[in-house]
Amino acid sequence: MYRERPAGIAGAVLWTSTAPGSPMPTRVLPDGCLDLLWSSRAGLLVAGPDRIAYLSTSAPGERWVGLRLPPGTGPTVFGVPAVELRDQRVPLADLWGDRVVSPLVERAAADASTVLVEVAARRLRAAGGPDLVGRRVAAALAAGIPVAATAAQVGLDPRELLRRSRHLFGYGPKTLARILRMRRALALARAGLSLAEVAARAGYADQPHLTRDVRALAGLPPTELLTPPSR
Repeated sequence: MYRERPAGIAGAVLWTSTAPGSPMPTRVLPDGCLDLLWSSRAGLLVAGPDRIAYLSTSAPGERWVGLRLPPGTGPTVFGVPAVELRDQRVPLADLWGDRVVSPLVERAAADASTVLVEVAARRLRAAGGPDLVGRRVAAALAAGIPVAATAAQVGLDPRELLRRSRHLFGYGPKTLARILRMRRALALARAGLSLAEVAARAGYADQPHLTRDVRALAGLPPTELLTPPSR
């Protein structure tokens, strides 16, 4: 019921989902991203960056289309600092006004995928593209480079890196680094590595450290996250 594909915007992903007749809450793991969403029930929404897993509940048969923007790109598209949207789902009209959003809602009902990508691409072009420092910071932290070394690599002192990170990602670089490390670890585990090897390769002190950190961010230990739900 869930599918995703490249969106035609660098680093962005377009995804679709339809809730079953008896939907269960969906656990959305934090990723440092902001999403532009269309719901057949709620219209156009913005999902801010989460610090911990968000449990999303849909109505039976509700259709969703989402444009997941890469870390650091969302504030350029939406025109507000990411920290102001942290841990929130808000109507797009709250940011841009009904006059701008109402025509988009009507078009999205017919072809949400096209509308989401067109709107985001147009606003990125108007702003001259995403923040390049944000891209570099996110890439460095995703690769496991320590925060202090990342700051030096992008030419920012620690205080300025913290300020820029809150604006671009919704939280400081240490939190973003933890979130990206968790996602890197889960990807390694899904590729077939043991959790002990995952912990070593992803930069955790040991497997218990991995388990504690994943549980704190995702609400479940990695063994449960990696177990397919029963049907």
